[in-house]
Amino acid sequence: MCPVNVHWHLGSEHYSYGQFDENGDGPHGNIPRPEWAARTLTEDKHEELQAGFRCHHYNAADPKFTTTYDWKHCKGMDIGETYEVHWPHSASGACGTVNQYQTPHYDGIFCKLDMDTFSTLAAQDIANAIGVQSQVFTVVNDESYFYPDMMRGMIVDEKMGMGQDVAFYTGSTTGDTRSNEVCSMYTPITWQVDRKCHLISASSFDKLCYDMKLQRDDMSNDLHPHGSRELVSDDLVANNQARKDLR
Repeated sequence: MCPVNVHWHLGSEHYSYGQFDENGDGPHGNIPRPEWAARTLTEDKHEELQAGFRCHHYNAADPKFTTTYDWKHCKGMDIGETYEVHWPHSASGACGTVNQYQTPHYDGIFCKLDMDTFSTLAAQDIANAIGVQSQVFTVVNDESYFYPDMMRGMIVDEKMGMGQDVAFYTGSTTGDTRSNEVCSMYTPITWQVDRKCHLISASSFDKLCYDMKLQRDDMSNDLHPHGSRELVSDDLVANNQARKDLR
């Protein structure tokens, strides 16, 4: 199994109380806790996106959250904003080849599967073969939060507490075309979600976008944030969540 794509969503699709929730903030505000899960539309420079929850780091009086950054490679990004990054992994990807990373991510996930094999997959086959790592960040203009490689998966840094408190569960693919009424056909897949929100430099994201441009497949449609799925209703959530604190 290997990472086959990387993309991110405006705000967090997941909910972690005290980390990324209705009490967070950003340059474009936040969304309320759902009456059940209705999310507002936020005007974005790239397109109109359905936004998710924000982290608690944003401070308009601190210049690292407000100082403009000259983006060279990423599109539609804002300093001080919250983004949830996803790294889809697949046992059917073109692992270790020039075709490993692909956009859209479904191309990378099912790259080595022919249609006859795909049509025979059972739910457990999908859960065993497909997973997504997820990590939430607030973007700052501060090079002390630079990480050189966001391409290959979740950042694990014991000193900074990154990738240490991780929730595991089975779910589905996400994005703003899915809701509590319209489900994903790709389920169950295994999720690993970092429960903490982290600061990361804008240059880290821009380096990621630069790396994405170097791939053989055209990943230009993932160089900007995507819309966020509304929070999953309790009655649709899997009952097999597990928390692994690595600290």
